[in-house]
Amino acid sequence: MIKTYKTSEQGFQDALAVRKDVFVREQEIDESEEIDENEDISLHFVLYDNDKPVGASRLREVNGEGKVERVCILSSHRKKGLGEELMMAMEQAAIDKSLPSLILYAQTKAEDFYKKLGYQTTSKEPFLDANIPHVAMKKVLKSS
Repeated sequence: MIKTYKTSEQGFQDALAVRKDVFVREQEIDESEEIDENEDISLHFVLYDNDKPVGASRLREVNGEGKVERVCILSSHRKKGLGEELMMAMEQAAIDKSLPSLILYAQTKAEDFYKKLGYQTTSKEPFLDANIPHVAMKKVLKSS
């Protein structure tokens, strides 16, 4: 089950817990880079296994497009299709908001995952974000 939250809602803490586990503990990203000024203007998605938060992401509008950020699944729940489920929920939310496309910065090791979901790489070269190589990607959405 996937639920969405604003930062003022209690479920936002579930999103932060998953993000801290994956990005801060596992990938050793500094917490000051992981939690930023965009939290309040984002819609936060939390994927639950029973009542346990196991995945998270956020979506915000940037220059008329949706920007997908902070997509993560706990290591214990990877390779089960949950990332795709989370991305589909975000795409539907963007369509509901009449956003024409989604952009994201993918870690290069996740680039193929996003390509399978229809995203195209738009950056010519990888770039560093939080000292991790990333590529810019985009997907044009089809409204249902």
